[in-house]
Amino acid sequence: MDDEVFRALADPSRRRLLDLLNGRNGQTLRELCAELDMARQSVSKHLAVLEAANLVSTIRRGREKYHYLNAEPINAIADRWLHQYDRRRLQLFADLKTALEAETTMSDHQDDFVYTTYIRTTPERLWQALTDPKFTEQYWDLHHETDWKPGSEMVWHLKDVSMAGPGQVVLEHEPYTRLAYAWHHVTPEFASTVGIAADVAAQIRQEPLSSVAFELEPVDDQVKLTVVHTGFEPGSVIRPMLQEGWPRVIADLKTFLETT
Repeated sequence: MDDEVFRALADPSRRRLLDLLNGRNGQTLRELCAELDMARQSVSKHLAVLEAANLVSTIRRGREKYHYLNAEPINAIADRWLHQYDRRRLQLFADLKTALEAETTMSDHQDDFVYTTYIRTTPERLWQALTDPKFTEQYWDLHHETDWKPGSEMVWHLKDVSMAGPGQVVLEHEPYTRLAYAWHHVTPEFASTVGIAADVAAQIRQEPLSSVAFELEPVDDQVKLTVVHTGFEPGSVIRPMLQEGWPRVIADLKTFLETT
């Protein structure tokens, strides 16, 4: 996968596409073509290379296909290779890593958090890791209490803290394929446990609940996992926290499944 990432980044047109998505995430092919002096077919081919390298994630909504930057490959390269490069190259990759994780102006779907990774496991085992409290506690330190039926209440447990509230429910449950639920209420007790300042927690509680979906797709001996967190208001306080937190949770999930 590293070779595919380096090859994808070597082309200036593909780097330009990443720049465009960094400036405004969640764009369609039509929108990207409007910014480039390039035929639609050429742009589509470049996007296919970026998607194959996992640098771009795509989400379909109705008849439209939206493209998002995906930081996972850059994170992996940073963890594995950056210390071996000289200072100049190190800065180049550090800048790109920062760009891929940067906040953008929020409108339409570009405030969504989209993150894709490949895990060497089976859909059944990944599904169990996402839904079985015995597993979630091992890589996430928390677990959910629910019967996993759409519309059912979810109660989150972290140490001695429990979290529940209106709208905190299961949204979708398609075993081994798709799981979605409303993001939890940040109670004062939870905020204190995880180190969120009381005034920040109060701001978060004024925001509507968002939702997160996990999409599973078998690919050879791996599972493609796409996490889509959506439903944020412009200027959301919690979204930057999730932008930082989700990659750590997903990395811990991947490590857990591939090493146990």
